[in-house]
Amino acid sequence: MGGSVPGGMRQNARVDDLKSPAIRTKPFIRPAQPEDVDVLHRFVVELAEVEEFPGEVTARPQDLAAALFGPRPAAEAVVAVVDGAPAGFALFYSTYSTIVGRPGIHLDDLYVRAEHRGSGLGRALLGHLAQLAVERGCGRLEWWVLRTNDPALRFYRGLRARALGEIEVMRLDGEVLRDLAAATRTFGEPAR
Repeated sequence: MGGSVPGGMRQNARVDDLKSPAIRTKPFIRPAQPEDVDVLHRFVVELAEVEEFPGEVTARPQDLAAALFGPRPAAEAVVAVVDGAPAGFALFYSTYSTIVGRPGIHLDDLYVRAEHRGSGLGRALLGHLAQLAVERGCGRLEWWVLRTNDPALRFYRGLRARALGEIEVMRLDGEVLRDLAAATRTFGEPAR
């Protein structure tokens, strides 16, 4: 016969009895917090790997922390939580359309861990952003997707999102960005 120990547990309780049962909770989406930065960075790296993104992830956790929680936040993020653990996220920022005359939301990253794909979590994250867009009076929710990401393209088309054939995404970065900045410095300065 086994005796009791503090807390009412029998001394001869089996090891299996000591394990707490898996507690399942309803998935939910919440705003990202500063303590989420390392998880968010890991998700960004995983997303780049899954998408076979051409290039290296150079963003560091401290870069995300500054962008999300610094004195001038450049972006926002939400975290999808399943059974108490982060399972995905969406990172987004505000835009403005002079044509529509209203703000918008640009979704920069949407990621759901492999074991949760197909569960509706990606749709829930996108739906959460759609709710934010409506609440904030936005005229649109936009994002870019790699042409090679067929599963994402099918998913977005299933939501009736439309591709914009009338625009090209343009970018200046690295040395080209610095060259244009340097060449423009003297514009507007008084002649000597």
